[in-house]
Amino acid sequence: MSPDAAMSSANALLIHIEPSDKGESLQSQIRRQFVDNILSGALPGGRKLPSSRKLAMQLRVSRNTVVLVYNSLLEEGFLVSRERSGIYVNDQLKASKPEKISTPLRPSAGSALRLPGRFQGTSHHSLARNWRDYRYPFVDGVFDISLYPVRELKDANARANASSEILQWSQLQHDCDDPMLVEQIQTRILPRRGISASANEILITAGSQQALYLLMQLLVDGDTQVAMEEPGFPEARELIRQRTDKLRYQHLDLQGMVVDHNLDGCHLIYTTPSHQTPTSVTMSLSRRQALLQKATQQDSLILEDDFEFESNFLGQPHPALRSLEGGHRVVYLSCLSKVLAAGLQISFVVAEAEVIAELRKLRKLVGRTPSLNNQRTAAYFLSLGYYDAFMMQVHKTIYERWLTLREALNIYLPNSINTGPIFGGSAYWITGPKELDDSYLLDAAAKQGILLEPVRKYFAAGDAPKNCFRMGVTSISADRIKEGVRRLAQLIRELVADHEENLSNAKGRLLSQAELEKRLPGMTLCCEMVYGVPCEIRLLADGRMQGETGGYNPEADTGRWWVKDGMYYRQWQLWGYGETHGYYVIVDGTQMKWFDADYRLVRKLEIV
Repeated sequence: MSPDAAMSSANALLIHIEPSDKGESLQSQIRRQFVDNILSGALPGGRKLPSSRKLAMQLRVSRNTVVLVYNSLLEEGFLVSRERSGIYVNDQLKASKPEKISTPLRPSAGSALRLPGRFQGTSHHSLARNWRDYRYPFVDGVFDISLYPVRELKDANARANASSEILQWSQLQHDCDDPMLVEQIQTRILPRRGISASANEILITAGSQQALYLLMQLLVDGDTQVAMEEPGFPEARELIRQRTDKLRYQHLDLQGMVVDHNLDGCHLIYTTPSHQTPTSVTMSLSRRQALLQKATQQDSLILEDDFEFESNFLGQPHPALRSLEGGHRVVYLSCLSKVLAAGLQISFVVAEAEVIAELRKLRKLVGRTPSLNNQRTAAYFLSLGYYDAFMMQVHKTIYERWLTLREALNIYLPNSINTGPIFGGSAYWITGPKELDDSYLLDAAAKQGILLEPVRKYFAAGDAPKNCFRMGVTSISADRIKEGVRRLAQLIRELVADHEENLSNAKGRLLSQAELEKRLPGMTLCCEMVYGVPCEIRLLADGRMQGETGGYNPEADTGRWWVKDGMYYRQWQLWGYGETHGYYVIVDGTQMKWFDADYRLVRKLEIV
């Protein structure tokens, strides 16, 4: 048979060998196409196949490759061997082609399907599906692949799927969790939050969303009065709305959820105290205690969603609500790091045994227990110390990015935005000039490769401020943050240029070269960083410069300053990336205003 004839015969089988960018072997390609063709009906039942020698020649592969494919398909029942006749497609298999329906089943014109469980809110997704295509993706909750612990998870998974292990976890009842994982959560995870729990006070779920769904089914009905943070986690809000229309929205301040009379009469209070979703504010210890006292006074339950407790960068995390006095009124929800969610969708609920028992019954109805081999993999990932090492590395990486973003915002947008004082998390809530229009900003930024997160979905009433947006660091490498913020700053200045002071219209008096040389030596200036802490700058007479910030984690730096061509110049050793910046200076009473070389306002300071 000629090569052309051989390929024609192979094509009749709809099998094509192509180079694979995924590293797929020839054997895998051939087997996959055989299965696809059999199940689709392209290779009908009873069809005789060519011999392994003949097919190998047709496909120009080794005979051994085809023999291995045929053997695997014979073992799995896709093919059958008939003595002294050959190999055939198993005619007992039914192709998966759908039967034709002569009359489509659809509602008549003008009718509407009755969907009593339809979600009341929007299904809008703020994350672009092609976020990886953007050079500066400042989005939260998705992760670049460099953070994923591939080698360690492979080892944990291999151990979990050893024959002896399968024998253990495969024999568990449908409503049981892997005892090895429960023990690891008891001994390795919960103590970090100050929580002590017995095995019957822990339930494993397939991710936080399943846990929230089960909890809403158990704790909320039409007569339940529920309170949650505003702005708040939209998925939790939608699940509550599915169960009751008695939902109160509780405002926030710099200490977290406000505890006041608006919580009176609430049966359930939902909160994200570690790093509030979406503002990243950490609830203070005094506020936590006040919330627990409120719950005790009116016999309420608190649902503590602690999904990001591991990412506190400035100091130790506050103790979980569940661990404090009155914590028996708290249902605690947390998860393994969300970096692992794609491979190990593991979350857990800690509550009184009575609550866990009822949740277990509900879980059995809607999804049984989460994948037991995933649970055992997670257990080994924890027990072998992989999780601790992984979290240290993730913590270090996200902290570096978090600080880099904070520094870049403070350098390039010091007078245009604020982020508020936060202790950690993986995103910043940005408040810009009141004239800023977020919808226009987000579109314009995206055209420049800068992906920002809108905040509208976090507000229940649809009255989200137009001058706010979020910037996350889980999806962007540290080396791209500075340039991304610099470009964003330029865009924001262009958008609000008509509403900001510039050198030509600013109130006050422009200082000349001589006045700068006379007034600046020995001067102390005070300002506020974009992240809400005070900063004091001292200009020494010998040209040295000293700076110190306040707040929870004070910082200090030194540098030098000088005057040239009617501008004030400065260079820090560490701050501001150690770059040199020059400013025109206008003094207005006790206020000093700095303008860059393009005459744009950069920062306002107070003269002490």
